[in-house]
Order: sequence, then structure tokens, then C-alpha cells
Amino acid sequence: MGKKEIRNFCIIAHIDHGKSTIADRFMDLTKAGDQRKRCDQMLDSMELERERGITIKAKAVRLNYTYEGKEYILNLIDTPGHVDFAYEVTKSLKGCEGAILLVDASQGVEAQTVANFHLALEGDLRIIPVLNKIDLPSADVARVSDQLFDIFGFNSDEITSVSAKDGRGVVEVIERVIKEMPPPEGDIEKPLKAVLFDSIYDSYKGVILFVRVFDGEIKVGENILLMHQDKNYRVEELGVFLPAAEKKKKLSCGEVGYICCSIKNPQEIDIGDTITSANNPTASPFEGYEKLTPMVFCGIFPTLPKDYPPLRAAIEKLRLSDPSFVFEPDNLGSLGYGFRCGFLGLLHMEIVQERLEREYDLDLTLTAPNVMYKLKKTNGDEVHIESPHQLPDASEIDSVCEPFIRATVVTPVEGMDPICDLAKSRRGEFIKMDYLGKDRLGVVFKLPLSEVVIDFYDKIKSLTKGYASFDYEFIGYQKTEIAKIDLLLNKKKIEAFSLLVHKSKLESKARLVVEKLKELIPRQMYQVSIQVAVGARIIAAEKVSPLKKNVTAKCYGGDITRKRKLWEKQKKGKKKMKQMGDVSVPQGAFLEVLKM
Repeated sequence: MGKKEIRNFCIIAHIDHGKSTIADRFMDLTKAGDQRKRCDQMLDSMELERERGITIKAKAVRLNYTYEGKEYILNLIDTPGHVDFAYEVTKSLKGCEGAILLVDASQGVEAQTVANFHLALEGDLRIIPVLNKIDLPSADVARVSDQLFDIFGFNSDEITSVSAKDGRGVVEVIERVIKEMPPPEGDIEKPLKAVLFDSIYDSYKGVILFVRVFDGEIKVGENILLMHQDKNYRVEELGVFLPAAEKKKKLSCGEVGYICCSIKNPQEIDIGDTITSANNPTASPFEGYEKLTPMVFCGIFPTLPKDYPPLRAAIEKLRLSDPSFVFEPDNLGSLGYGFRCGFLGLLHMEIVQERLEREYDLDLTLTAPNVMYKLKKTNGDEVHIESPHQLPDASEIDSVCEPFIRATVVTPVEGMDPICDLAKSRRGEFIKMDYLGKDRLGVVFKLPLSEVVIDFYDKIKSLTKGYASFDYEFIGYQKTEIAKIDLLLNKKKIEAFSLLVHKSKLESKARLVVEKLKELIPRQMYQVSIQVAVGARIIAAEKVSPLKKNVTAKCYGGDITRKRKLWEKQKKGKKKMKQMGDVSVPQGAFLEVLKM
């Protein structure tokens, strides 16, 4: 079978518009995978994906379909929809010639729909618009078709309506993929040239490389060269995903598959690297993928110091499949040795934490998340601040700049006022507003990233009853005023709770922190004092009252001095415990404080 019978495409859409469900219908139609193991969202194989009902990792699967007497190979990539995992979409588009743009027939065009459309357009991909969920009572095909015309210029005859749930229209979509999407370009006679678009770690096989071949072919036993890393390896095994891995003897021009080379060190791999033949290399490598800048930083520390080496190994393996996650060693006083990690957003941070705890059986403590600030010192030096303990003394600081984003909120018309009020309360600046069809607005704000990463998306959803959506892009740094607030429990500073806060919100944030911790910290045998300080000044305080034992229960009547002696003894004991004991803070308290 030649490359003319190959189609490489992906499914792109906003969150919960049905990407994984329509991928299931494609697999049913082509009888891909083991039919005895059929289940919903077949490609969402990670436990976390099934629990949360979202796609976290892009998944590739090879489908075989016969059309007009010819057999075609369809290499499908199912992508995530959440803005925190946009890097997965970017990687997937690099290996495709076309994309299915999926839109919910009841929700209409959302923020990530617009963002993904422009990504596909920049990649010069053939885009097929598809309206999903036409089986829902709330589906309005005419209204959403008008939106697709107004925003993207798609005529009604270019749009296919489907129900991924019951399979209506799916055959038409798969045949449009074959007819309208171009076959892969490239020359099998040229030297091998393939792109490494993803990888995972297997404890038996080492690092498994996911590749798309553009020129030439790869065979088992050949020596390959990773051009960016300048390292040679021997191909031990290769194959394709059906969706389970199936071994092959070679991968040819236009195909998508995997390679095993017994690579044991995850740090030897660079996603976006060019793979070529060691004996007959290609003339020039691909540029590689654009390096994404982490937006949110936090410390990840093992609860037990002995877990530091396993944590390091786990983080290195996890980064193989998630290049947008960055880390460096860190040491933080009472928390000991750990890692300072960078993420694309708060959901990304939560997913990484859960994967580390579940897949590698680790017990972790996370510090409060912060964005990266640029700081100019009085001596002229410029430094980047990613955590509160890096902030120098106020006398050494000349100026501070914080990251700003251009945020796009797509909302029904009635959601306009509450969205604007929310943005204003987060130090936002209104830029413009566009009508997207007759009943939806696209509102654009300039916002400080630090005001967005925690709960802005959740607030938007609650204010608009779930109908608004949100997307953002980084636009640069701007001058600001920040201060560090410290948490003290019984006058002992807890570094994990230190925060960098804008000076206009110091007192309100401090009050929120102490009130929340008063709820979350369990009562101890002695009184717990919760204080928030800026430098030496206490700006908010609360107390958790102690558990009480009735030490005079057995004293019936008699001289009052007997009771007073017992009370005095109890008081001294509690004072001693307060001096010597550590306050027990539940792990959940850390995340609760982050989300305020």
C-alpha cells in the first residue's frame, strides 16, 4: 500500500464537545482494537482521564477502512480540549495533513474552538467542520451553522452534522476525510527523516519513541540518529497502534508508529527531535517544537526525605510524555529537598501531582503556586522570581514586573456584565468586544496572570451557568507592586504557605488565608495561633481552640484549691506541648489555600 492511501488527521475541539466519543465511533466502524475489550472513550486509557472525563494526553490509533474498493490507512490523533493541554494539540497538528473541527450543536463555538481553528490554519491543514450532539433536545443546528459561517466562513454545505453517541453521520465524516484530506507528501527514496512527537517510559523496554515518518523508511536493526541530541541508537522494535501496539518490520514514508531502542535514560530524549539514518543522514533537521513557557510555578517535596531519589526518577519519566512540565532541584527549609516545577496552569499542576502520587506511589507536599516575576535590583541586576523565598529584601528591589495575558471569554450576551465585573475585580483592563453570531460575544481583556491561574475559569463558569468559555495567550511583562506574606503557626514560619501578593490585596488575602486555615486545621491538645505577616508586621490572626479534658471530673465538692491545682498542672502541660509539638496541617489544606 502506497502513501496515496494514507490519511493523517486529528480531532480538535473545545472541552467536552465529543472528541473521544467520535473517535470511539471511528474505531467501531473500522473494527479497530480488541472487540472483547470495548468500552467508552477507548483512547482515554489513563485512570485520571476516565475519572475526570477529560482527555489529558493526545492518543494515536491506526484505522483500516475500505472505500470504493480501495483499502485506506487512517492515522487518527485524539487531542485534549483544555487550555492547559494546548501543547498536546500543537504537537499533534505537526504530524497531520488535516483536522476535524468538532463543535457542540447545543453549546456552539467556544473559546478553544477558535484557538484550535487558528492553530490548524497556521499549520496549513485541511479543516473539516463537524457539528456533534445533534441528538440532544437542546441542539440548534441552524444557529451553530450560522456561527461557523460568521466566525470561520464555513458554508452550510461544508458542515457535516453527526451524533457521536448513536453513530449518525459518522460514515459521511470518515469518507470526507478520505476524499478531501491530502495524502502525506514525502519521498520513500530519500534518506530517512522522521519527527519524534511524543514518548513514554516502559520499565522493560526503556523509552518508547512515537514518530511520524516524512521521508524514507525505518527498519528493525537499523542505526538511527537523533539529530538535536546527536546520539546514535539501534532499532530493536517498531510498530503501530491499533490501538494496542502491534509489531511491524518497517515504518514507511507517511506512517505513524513507535520505535524501541533500549534507551534507559529519559534525559537523552528531546520531543520534536529529528530522527534520521546514522549511515545516510538527511540534509537538514526539522526546526523542532516551540518551547512553551511555564505559566505557574510551585514546589513539589516528598513528605518523607527518603522519597527524594524516587521522586527525581518519577519526575524524569513523567516529563518524557509531558515536555511542557519543567523542573529543577530546590531546597526549602522545613520541607527539605524537592523540586521547583513549572506548569501551564493549575489543572496541569493537579494532574502532574496526581500522576506522581498514583503511578509512582509517592506522598507529596506542594507549595502555593506563583507566576514568574521579573525583578530589577538597585545594583542593576535582573533576576527571575518563581517562588516567595527567592524575593530579596525590599531595600534591594528597584522595580518588579509581572506577566500579563490577553484573555478571550466567549459568553452569551446576558453574561457580559458579570464577566466584566469579575475581570475588573482581578485588575483586568477591557480591550474589545466582538459579536460571534446573534447571541454570543467574544470579550477580550488584558489581565495579570497571577489573578487568572487559580480560579478565574471556575468563576466564569459559575457566573454564566456553564455557558461561557475561556482562552488566553501570554503578551508580556508590566510593572507592578508585590509583597511577600508569610504564614506563622504558633509563631513558627511555614515556608510552604508563603505567597507573593499584589499590594492592593494584601489584607483581604491574609484574612482569607487565616479564616480558611482555622476551618481546616484540626484541633490539637493545645491552642494553635494562626498569623499572617508582611515582614515583621502581623496583618491577620486567628486561633484554633484546644481540645479540652475535664481533669476535675473526679473531684466532688471539697476545697476549691484541689481543682485549682489540677487546672494549673493542665495549663503547664499544654504550654510545654505547645513549645515542643508540631502543628498537624492536613495535605488538603495546601490545595484549599491555593484555590482561594
